[in-house]
Amino acid sequence: MKRHFHVACAIIELDGKVLAAQRSASMTLPLKWEFPGGKIEAGESPEQCVVREICEELGVSVAVKAPFSPATHSYPDFTVTLYPFTCRLTGGLVTAYEHHALQWIEPVRMKELDWAAADLPVLGEYLATALAGETSTA
Repeated sequence: MKRHFHVACAIIELDGKVLAAQRSASMTLPLKWEFPGGKIEAGESPEQCVVREICEELGVSVAVKAPFSPATHSYPDFTVTLYPFTCRLTGGLVTAYEHHALQWIEPVRMKELDWAAADLPVLGEYLATALAGETSTA
């Protein structure tokens, strides 16, 4: 039976851009882009997890703004369910402690990156919301 991971991830927004993180070459799914986050621990809510993981992975504190729909994807060796949240930075300097690269990118350019398959439904929902908001205010 395949392992099933439950992962909270952050869609960190700043000045009209979103933080994308590129997995390191030694990680599973090497060099794929993702929303940063990590595995939910026993007794931890997805919201608590995303705050903890962003502090550990990026050295910054975030405030959770809003949840997006959980998304489940089955890879050949494991299954992952992502619990995404839009977040805003509340302190610290973003640092790539675990990732190969970090990039602040405009929502309209996010599809240019080579995303991990599990992140694609999250990206799609986020872009539908973000881009609809931009067109409605124009």
